[in-house]
Amino acid sequence: MSRPTTRVLTVLELLQTHGRMSGSELARRLAVDRRTVRRYVVKLEELGIPITAERGRDGAYMLVAGFKLPPMMFTDDEVLALSVGLLAARGLGLAEAAPAVASAQAKLERVMPATLKRRVRAVDASVTLDISGSRATLDNASLVALSAATQARERVRLGYRAAREEESQRDFDPYGLVWRGGRWYVVGHCHLRQDLRTFRLDRVRSVLPLQVHFERPEDFDALAHVTLAVATLPRAHAVEVLLDTDLETARRQVFATLGVLEAVPGGGVRLLGQTDDLDWFARELARLPFAFHIQSPEEMRAVLKTRAQRLLALAVGGGAKS
Repeated sequence: MSRPTTRVLTVLELLQTHGRMSGSELARRLAVDRRTVRRYVVKLEELGIPITAERGRDGAYMLVAGFKLPPMMFTDDEVLALSVGLLAARGLGLAEAAPAVASAQAKLERVMPATLKRRVRAVDASVTLDISGSRATLDNASLVALSAATQARERVRLGYRAAREEESQRDFDPYGLVWRGGRWYVVGHCHLRQDLRTFRLDRVRSVLPLQVHFERPEDFDALAHVTLAVATLPRAHAVEVLLDTDLETARRQVFATLGVLEAVPGGGVRLLGQTDDLDWFARELARLPFAFHIQSPEEMRAVLKTRAQRLLALAVGGGAKS
């Protein structure tokens, strides 16, 4: 659905919910100017939606009394799940998230009894979700097209722009989509490289369905694959560390972005990582609750020693600054 159409429907849902809203309030909700709101109202009238407009600077819009769209009914638990989901949607890097969330919220409130409506508004007003690290806004079209192709097991032709601005076209079997570290990724079989590949959706330029069916591997874990792919990207320094713990404990304590974990015969866990910033890697190692041993690179030992000396100086340096 096009963006203007989405916003026109948002106006309808807001009027359904609130009965009467000023042009300035509608403009604020949709992040547009009042002239654009008037155009949306005209579009609704052309669709046969009866709207009354009050004239003047502080004029308002309202639906003709008695006009209602067919309602959708939800249980209490469904409403709570949808409300939290809508909150999350605002932070997932999606284009047009604000009007889409406002429209969906209005639809929910329109069909609820007063008690349930108060609960939904309480969630919206009081709950904050820390979805850290969201990057540039993603065009919804790529996410929608690739989701549909993944579900239908349908090959696509992917237009992609790599980090160095190289443009490419490739046939691609999408196995799954992942939100991780503030970005959307799609993982699947790339026919250009004849191997599994992970692509950032903000770099996808086009998605063309090819109407060719593919079979996805049994029990494929898209999140695990993306985590591994991101953790093993070649960087300035390859790091190897032996951890004095078991694999289960290491997985609980070591962030997935730090690297790949593998059990060592005879005991311990090997951590293999890539980093451009040895000081950042040292800070992550320093917080671990078990001993570890640097295998490579040698520079990591010096970085850890410098960090340890700084912490020691802070510890013995005395009280607070006056």
